[in-house]
Amino acid sequence: MAKLLKPTLLVHMVLALILGALLLIIPGKFLGWIGWAPVDPIISRILGAALLAMAWGNFRLWRGGSPAETRLWVEFGLAFDGLAAIGVLRHVLFGWWPAMVWILFAVLAVAAIVWALIWRTLRV
Repeated sequence: MAKLLKPTLLVHMVLALILGALLLIIPGKFLGWIGWAPVDPIISRILGAALLAMAWGNFRLWRGGSPAETRLWVEFGLAFDGLAAIGVLRHVLFGWWPAMVWILFAVLAVAAIVWALIWRTLRV
């Protein structure tokens, strides 16, 4: 298992758990606190549920998984964070957004790079 995998899973799990719970339970208040409004509560709650599911997947692999499970989860993390970063980048380049959106882009881009580095070490 790649040396970066365990800490990456732990950080990804904690972030997904916290953000997922906030988006599922209080999306309007949470996104209002960081200056992201107006809010679609249905999509926000669906994203919260997806993040909580990702936290569970990170936890399961963090506890131990087969090489095939590890490869699959790393590819999923790379796809999710990479595509999300590209989607957010489209907005930050062509409009004015609060600093939190730039921070979100940076976190997603760094996560995608870390997943790519882990994926590269898993390739045989």
